[in-house]
Amino acid sequence: MATVVIALATKDFDPTEVAAPWSALTEAGHDVVFATSDGAPGSCDPDMLSGVLLGQVKALPKHAEAYTELSATAAFASPIRFSDIDPTAHDLLVLPGGHAQGMRQYLEDETLQSAVVGFFKADAPVGAICHGTVVLARSVDSDTGKSVVHGRTLTGLPKRFEKGAWLATKATRGDYFRTYPEWVQDEVQDAMGEAGDWKPGPLLPVHGKGFVVEDGQLITARWPGDADRFGATLVELLARNSR
Repeated sequence: MATVVIALATKDFDPTEVAAPWSALTEAGHDVVFATSDGAPGSCDPDMLSGVLLGQVKALPKHAEAYTELSATAAFASPIRFSDIDPTAHDLLVLPGGHAQGMRQYLEDETLQSAVVGFFKADAPVGAICHGTVVLARSVDSDTGKSVVHGRTLTGLPKRFEKGAWLATKATRGDYFRTYPEWVQDEVQDAMGEAGDWKPGPLLPVHGKGFVVEDGQLITARWPGDADRFGATLVELLARNSR
């Protein structure tokens, strides 16, 4: 079986975008480890467990239960450091997202970006969902001077999803749903360049109808509602690679 590393922010990562792929990968028999910048356990965005917008926007019960289960594991309690992520030791790198301000540390971590470049250079499997695609966009290959997603086909958090959530909560939560002034889609598309192909997916955000994009060894998805399909697709990719 494969060894998978899931990179985590120190705080505020989305619990669904971690729990759903973790569940799929562990149920398939793969060994999952976690990584943080300093090797200390990360913590999810608590509001995505308790809920916002009168409790309407939060992790589904099955994902909240899975997060509780994974957070009690030895692997979660003792993560490796971003500097230890290595395509020769790990068969898949997973980059979850999250939108609260604590995510900036993860999204701006140059050591993590270096690890991502290493995976792309090795043509090793990488999965990114939601804001995880921002890490991809910021991972620049020094040999080319371009992002690893330049010219690639992928998806990520659509501007209409991000803007809609921000506008719906701006009066009560300020910029809770707006991590940066620039929208995720705009930053990622800029890194992709004109040769890139952004796939927006279905118009409305609906749980249970997951959307993912596959481009070789790269798997991308848009938001927590895609997380189950994202996890299943990562399992399928590892199965293909093992043949």
